[in-house]
Amino acid sequence: MLRALVVLLVAANLLFFAWSRGWLSPLLPPPHQGEREPERLAAQIKPETVRIQTPQAASAAAAAIQCLEAGPFSDADVGIAEAALLGAGVSASSWVRDQVQQPAIWLVYMGRFADAAAMKIKEDELKRLKLPYDEVKAPADLTPGIALSQSGSQAAAEASLLQLQDRGVRTARVVALPPPPLQHWLRAPQADPDLQARLLAINGPTLSSPFAPCKPRR
Repeated sequence: MLRALVVLLVAANLLFFAWSRGWLSPLLPPPHQGEREPERLAAQIKPETVRIQTPQAASAAAAAIQCLEAGPFSDADVGIAEAALLGAGVSASSWVRDQVQQPAIWLVYMGRFADAAAMKIKEDELKRLKLPYDEVKAPADLTPGIALSQSGSQAAAEASLLQLQDRGVRTARVVALPPPPLQHWLRAPQADPDLQARLLAINGPTLSSPFAPCKPRR
């Protein structure tokens, strides 16, 4: 019984050894066959296109890629600018259109006055209080009017109003100007040297704002 068990173990080891060496292939493929040569080479897609670069060359290639952008463009001008890029042979897939909404502007405002004479009376009062001011020339529903301060948020404008009230201003209030027009930017985030040259060469009436390195925007 013991002898038969020993013979069986020896036979199993011999069989495993033959299988692991690939002697039983193709009936029994060896382990990790796909990770061996030449199978791995055969599985490659166009291996002749593979190029090994030094770290220095890889760094230089990455440094050559640059983000370029042109803008801002108005709603009417951005389509003309995009047509100029296409007309110059620049693929539409190489750039994107970014839309930027500028922040609202809040005024500490006095008005709307009945006429220029009424506004002149208020201007004289502000001069006696030694307070700077600007004439509001737009929009039409706020003219004629006076702006005592300009802020980027309602909270900042309210704080400015309180300070002006402490200095004797009584009839001012906080108002918001209409939102600024939407700005459009054309951005090529991954421009290689060839694309950079083509973008920087486009200028003139069809592209009033030329391409330049991208800048961070809020």
